[in-house]
Amino acid sequence: MDKLSVMNAFCRIVDRGSFARAAEDLGVSAALLSREVKLLENSLGCTLLTRTTRSMSLTDQGRLFYDAAQDILGAVDRIESRLQAQSGLVRGHLRINAPNSFGQFVLSRMLPDFLKQHPDLKVTLSLDDQVVDMIEGGFDLSLRIRAELPDSALRARRIGDVRQRVFAAPAYLDRAGAPSTPEDLQQHETIGFLLADHLAVWQLNGPEGSHIVNLAPKVRVGSSVVLRDLLIAGHGIGTLPDFISAEAEARGDLVRVLPQHELPRRHVYAVTASQLGADAKVSAFLDHLRAAL
Repeated sequence: MDKLSVMNAFCRIVDRGSFARAAEDLGVSAALLSREVKLLENSLGCTLLTRTTRSMSLTDQGRLFYDAAQDILGAVDRIESRLQAQSGLVRGHLRINAPNSFGQFVLSRMLPDFLKQHPDLKVTLSLDDQVVDMIEGGFDLSLRIRAELPDSALRARRIGDVRQRVFAAPAYLDRAGAPSTPEDLQQHETIGFLLADHLAVWQLNGPEGSHIVNLAPKVRVGSSVVLRDLLIAGHGIGTLPDFISAEAEARGDLVRVLPQHELPRRHVYAVTASQLGADAKVSAFLDHLRAAL
């Protein structure tokens, strides 16, 4: 029995809460994992997991084994990562979760070169605008764009900034006129982003201070890309992060509204369940992403 492999499989089963999900992550069958855990329990002379058709839970001995296995695997990972980093070798399977639009506009452009630099690395990129449970999802790294992150057991590092500004198409402004003050926005058609904390209340910071503007968006969408396209089509005024607005603004498809004002700056956070930089593949990816940003 390869005890390190069995430890790793056992911890993955516990973290994922399922033999099937752990098997998918590890690229083996659930039946094989079940046999491995049974052999492990037989060798230890105790039951580690209690299983029914609907649930699975750790016994007291299982919790003791899981905690010890996590410490051992963590120590092995740190040693391997340190040696790989020194040799410039990055390998393994990197699982990343990121917001949809950030994946489309930023990650998709930096990934080809990153993969070319690290041919031995396997990457899974999951795009989801909802905040996911990293541990349950089996992710090594989650990228989140927020004004700030709530306290949690996870570790986070700010790796970039995002500016959020107000935009409209020239055709819309020709038809409806351009607002000259933040309060003028209340007389205009606006488009809201369903997943934002500023769906109908925009805080606009400018030279004369901060303005809180209450709006009633006629259209509300759950995709920043759809919002951008609606703005380009002349359906109103809305806010966009700079990594989405930059190209449309450069082409003249969108123009800044109230150019001296913008929403509070957001930040790009790299979130992991372990110490950032301890894993060579995570560290290599973040170095590449920082350069891209």
